[in-house]
Amino acid sequence: MLRRISLFILCAACFLAAGCRVTTPGRAESSLAQWTKRHVTVKGKDDRNPLPDAAQTLQDGKEAFGHYCIVCHGLDGQNTGVPFAESLSPPVPSLASKEVQGYTDGQLKWIIENGIAPSGMPASHGILNDDEMWSIVVFLRHLPPAGSLGEPRVYSGDENNDSQK
Repeated sequence: MLRRISLFILCAACFLAAGCRVTTPGRAESSLAQWTKRHVTVKGKDDRNPLPDAAQTLQDGKEAFGHYCIVCHGLDGQNTGVPFAESLSPPVPSLASKEVQGYTDGQLKWIIENGIAPSGMPASHGILNDDEMWSIVVFLRHLPPAGSLGEPRVYSGDENNDSQK
C-alpha cells in the first residue's frame, strides 16, 4: 500500500512539473489568445477617434508616445533598441504588426488606457489624458520605418552623457 501511494505521489509530481513548464505558445494557442483579446477582452471596438488624422495630431501623438511608451516599444514602436522586448513572456509586440494594426482605433485607445494584464502592458488611465491617448493612436497608424529613429537614449547610454555637457 505504501508503495502504491509513493508511486502515485511520484507520478502526480511529474505530471505537475511537466504541466508547469514554460514553453513558447504554438500557432493554435496564439490564434486563440488573439481571437479572445480582439473579441472578448479588449473593449472599445466601436469608439471613434475624435481627433483629426492631421500633422499636428501625429506630432502630438509622437510626443506623448515618447514620454510614455518608448521604454518598452522603442522610438519607432517596433522595439528597436529595447533589449528585453523578445525575452518577456509574452514578448513585446511590434506595434506595426498586423495583429496590433488590426485593432480598431477605439480598441487601441482602450488598450492604452486600460492595459492588458498579465502581458506587461500597463494602464495609462490617470497618467495620460484622452487627447494624448487618441493622439498616440494616430501615431500608431503612421509609424516610421523600423530602426529609422534609432534606439531610446535610456538604453544607448547617451542620456548620461547629456548631463556631463
